[in-house]
Amino acid sequence: MIRRHTALSVSAASALLLSAPLLTACGEAPRPGAAAVMDGGRITVSELQGQVKAVREAQRNDPRAAQMVAGSGRLSQDTLIRMIQFRVIERAGKDNGISLTRREIQRARSTAETQSGGATALRALYLQQGIAPAGIDEAVRMDLTRNALLRKLGTSKVNEVFARTSKALDIKVNPRYGKWDNTQGTAVLAREAWLRTSGGAPEQA
Repeated sequence: MIRRHTALSVSAASALLLSAPLLTACGEAPRPGAAAVMDGGRITVSELQGQVKAVREAQRNDPRAAQMVAGSGRLSQDTLIRMIQFRVIERAGKDNGISLTRREIQRARSTAETQSGGATALRALYLQQGIAPAGIDEAVRMDLTRNALLRKLGTSKVNEVFARTSKALDIKVNPRYGKWDNTQGTAVLAREAWLRTSGGAPEQA
């Protein structure tokens, strides 16, 4: 049963993102047109820009548009970090036997909507974290996967698994966006970054 209030989760993640320093422009440059490369594949600049555009369009249609835009000045960097984290979490889940059904994801989202005051309120909470409405299901799936890993392995072991998985994927970020840190799962020096920067989906008890 899902118990943590989504609003509190979003608030905590927002505080971390807004306090993070700018990424350092260093590191080996990936292939042209890539924002990041990993495991033989890549996240293209156009893919990244597409997600950023979706967020900006949704923000412009929100009554608090000016406030949201002002609070997400590093949207491109934060979005890329999240895209990479999601891929690492997904791989770690598969490697450790974690699988989720569509029904589980929808049930978790429905519960979060109820806790946050409805579907519109939940979309607004995610939007504050730089996640467009179309990306909510993926964010919920990643948090459920991470929570399942936490229950199965424990916090210390999960951090080790994420760092090891990140290293195995051989992640390289375009210097325009920074340098990837396998241990932290981001360029931000924060403890347990893997467990606190996902963007606001609810945890399971």
